Amino acid sequence: LSELGSESAKIKAMGIMDKLSTDKTVKVLNILEKNIQDGSKLSTLLNHVSFKLHNFTLCRIEFSSLETKSADACLTAINIMTSPNMPKAVYIEDVIERVIQYTKFHLQNTLYPQYDPVYRVDPHGGGVLSSKAKRAKCSTHKQRVIVMLYNKVCDIVSSLSELLEIQLLTDTTILQVSSMGITPFFVENVSELQLCAIKLVTAVSTF
Repeated sequence: LSELGSESAKIKAMGIMDKLSTDKTVKVLNILEKNIQDGSKLSTLLNHVSFKLHNFTLCRIEFSSLETKSADACLTAINIMTSPNMPKAVYIEDVIERVIQYTKFHLQNTLYPQYDPVYRVDPHGGGVLSSKAKRAKCSTHKQRVIVMLYNKVCDIVSSLSELLEIQLLTDTTILQVSSMGITPFFVENVSELQLCAIKLVTAVSTF
């Protein structure tokens, strides 16, 4: 899927995605949806659960595999749909909604808590700290898999703005995308995501 994501980006840049068989492209999108679904509900805040070292390592490997797989599937699907001159058949509503659900879920439940401690939930029910105090205690170190997921999600958010300029989406989908584009401006330490969100909000405002 990682290779498929890279190759689909190249084919998109070359402007020849529309030369592929429509039927086969639709089949690929339906397969990608299943891969996106695998990671759309996976909780990644492993530091909130106590594991033995062996089990923790296995869980982290499983998380890494599922998340990168699902993120690459999202990127591949978006690359296909945002390529020039694509037929209407490729704009599958279920696939678009699955990409948005995946992105929103991991922004809210994985990335925001990792990058901004204000969004973290104390599993031990400790005393209430102010936003400033929480941020002061925050470590800047991030696991490699979290950084990788963050970069991929930024690419997805940026590509969704392209999709909005191409395809008419339902009102419900637009509301979800609007929420996704606005929230990053209230989160600390996500400047790259905020730049992508500006593009997304701009695209929504012209809808």
